[in-house]
Amino acid sequence: MPIKNIIPGQTVKKEKLQRAKELRRDMTPAEKILWQELRGNKLGVHFRRQQVIAGFIVDFYCHKATLVVEVDGDIHDLQQDEDARREKVLREMGLRTCAEPVEALSAVVGKIHDAV
Repeated sequence: MPIKNIIPGQTVKKEKLQRAKELRRDMTPAEKILWQELRGNKLGVHFRRQQVIAGFIVDFYCHKATLVVEVDGDIHDLQQDEDARREKVLREMGLRTCAEPVEALSAVVGKIHDAV
């Protein structure tokens, strides 16, 4: 049986799906806080966490709003080139991105609400 994907037409390797599953199980404290605000359609739209898109695993994704949300922590300081490449690919797919630092989580929900 083919693997069901939220992004039509993409092929996702089993290893990538497994890694996304691990990331959902082991979310960072900031991701856990934000997930509590996004889950259960609290903002009127459905969000998925640790979604594979174009070979990247994004923190949160809303298909209806074509919105990717990344919670930027210390790791993003070390992978700026990869983050820029990911953002370029996602934008070329017509997705909007919102990358916010961990310290700004209280303001993130408002920005996401405005975006959806």
